[in-house]
Amino acid sequence: MSNQPIELLQHLKSLSGPFPTWDMGQLPERPGKLFLEWLRLAVENEVKEPHAMTISTVDHDGYPDARVLILKNVIDETFYFASSSESRKGQQLKENPHVALTFYWPSLGRQIRIKGIAEDQGDQAGADDFRKRSAGARTVAMTGHQSEVLNSEEVLDNAIEAQKERIQRDPDVVTSQWRLYAVNAQEVEFWQGDSERKHVRVQYVRQDGQWKTRRLWP
Repeated sequence: MSNQPIELLQHLKSLSGPFPTWDMGQLPERPGKLFLEWLRLAVENEVKEPHAMTISTVDHDGYPDARVLILKNVIDETFYFASSSESRKGQQLKENPHVALTFYWPSLGRQIRIKGIAEDQGDQAGADDFRKRSAGARTVAMTGHQSEVLNSEEVLDNAIEAQKERIQRDPDVVTSQWRLYAVNAQEVEFWQGDSERKHVRVQYVRQDGQWKTRRLWP
């Protein structure tokens, strides 16, 4: 058995820093405020796609299923994303709305983990979000069949071309499958990495309508 993969991984660096300091004496009472502070810092430091997040759902057999999506908005402790209701994740959300969101910004050594419950925001919210998407994104979404088996490139190209023509005829057309979801956070953890692995972790937990904070071991 070759050791090449092991050797390749051993030479990769992680958490090399330097990383920004985190003043633990100035923790906001609510995690939403701290999330925005961290997000602004990521934008200021030109972190690439800081609004990209991993969303984890649970499939019919109980297996975790994760993929990267874009955060559409955040209001207080509610985080928004959009997807087709007929996609794999959309079907999983119908069965089990419990989700986890994960943000990771390597250049800052920072990670944010969110647990919550996703709620479909209804037809109008889905339509409004769909119209804000780029023409290319709307075209592909209109083809449907997300996550289904694709038998040929030609079938895909024909479907895309048909939807391009449809959108050209009616620029305001939407698909009822497109939904905007709101994740109401129940638990939020902020993780500041350290080169010596003395990571700083603060967890916000919602209890009886109030947010409680606690420091966690690295």
